[in-house]
Amino acid sequence: MIRKVLLGLAFLIAVAAALFFTIGPIVLEQKLNTRADVELPQISPEARALHARLAIADMHADTLLWRRSLLSRATRGHVDLPRLEAGNVALQVFSSVTQSPPGINYDSNSAEDDTIIWVAIAQLQPIRTWTSLVERSLFHADRLTRFEAESEGRLRIVRTRADIDRLLADRLRGEAVTGALLSVEGLHNLDGDAGNLDRLFNAGFRMASPTHFFDNRLGGSMHGEEKGGLTDFGRAIVRAMEQRRMIVDIAHASPAMVDDILAMATRPVVSSHGGVQAVCDVNRNLTDDQITMIATTGGVIGIGYWDGAICSADPQDVVASILHVRGLVGIEHVGLGSDFDGSTTVPFDTSELAVVTQLLMDAGLSEGEIAAVMGGNVIRLLRNNLPRG
Repeated sequence: MIRKVLLGLAFLIAVAAALFFTIGPIVLEQKLNTRADVELPQISPEARALHARLAIADMHADTLLWRRSLLSRATRGHVDLPRLEAGNVALQVFSSVTQSPPGINYDSNSAEDDTIIWVAIAQLQPIRTWTSLVERSLFHADRLTRFEAESEGRLRIVRTRADIDRLLADRLRGEAVTGALLSVEGLHNLDGDAGNLDRLFNAGFRMASPTHFFDNRLGGSMHGEEKGGLTDFGRAIVRAMEQRRMIVDIAHASPAMVDDILAMATRPVVSSHGGVQAVCDVNRNLTDDQITMIATTGGVIGIGYWDGAICSADPQDVVASILHVRGLVGIEHVGLGSDFDGSTTVPFDTSELAVVTQLLMDAGLSEGEIAAVMGGNVIRLLRNNLPRG
């Protein structure tokens, strides 16, 4: 009798484990990366034709966090290669998320706990990623490299100015190729070791934000407990990034850290994904003073599509945010920063980006201005500031 009970328990444990490791990651992503139920505008033939001529770039997607292939069109999430191709995206920045606190919020989060470890375990990532944050990022880089190798030339990792030039030239010749650039969302993944920056650079990472949702050894997050400025370690890392021609991203940085970074910047600084307080007054978004300071460095502000960035699910508010930056500092300092697949609810996925083109046309922007917003500004910044190659 006891043997039967034990066998029954073992069977139930095996079934639960199978569900946890197979169905669990799918259910989790379906719950976290969703589409808002909103009516999208009709796309005119003129907007479709213009959209097809654009070189589109998006500065932030967290797709590499999730266990699905970039090469197959998924029924969940917001980004994969078939949908990037359908949306005519020339360059997608893929971020590496390595730590996230439980009960995540915009006001105050502790650095003590981590929910990403359960994502790593549930998705059967290598054991090295269960205990090391830098190994989680290196695993994400390995995944993207594998997708590139298996894409038959359709996906190409961008590391240098020469890579940008070749990507654009090949697309002009009609080749179906999409660029991918690696970024880090929070340099807590250095694990306190400055030497790990070189490991990330050698793995292909070319953009990074010092903080994510909590304070770390580099300084304060806008969502942290202390919200301080750059530490001495943080200053050293920002200088090292600039020396390596890595793009410094102030998304999620505390106001004090933003001030410190902009005061020491010798290269353009970006805010890869977010909004503007003039349209959506939450601490996640940029003040007019911060927008002006980023523009002074020659940087670009990426506008997101989720409610934390635009305070709604209405794509009209994406355009309102773009127009605010344009009016404040000029069209050359605004671009796209979706936060696709970042545990966000958005009005459209990347295959439907012509919605933004249509709304920018409706707002009266010229073709040149639309081209700048949809990707020209980001591509120019990367081309002028990545290693030459």
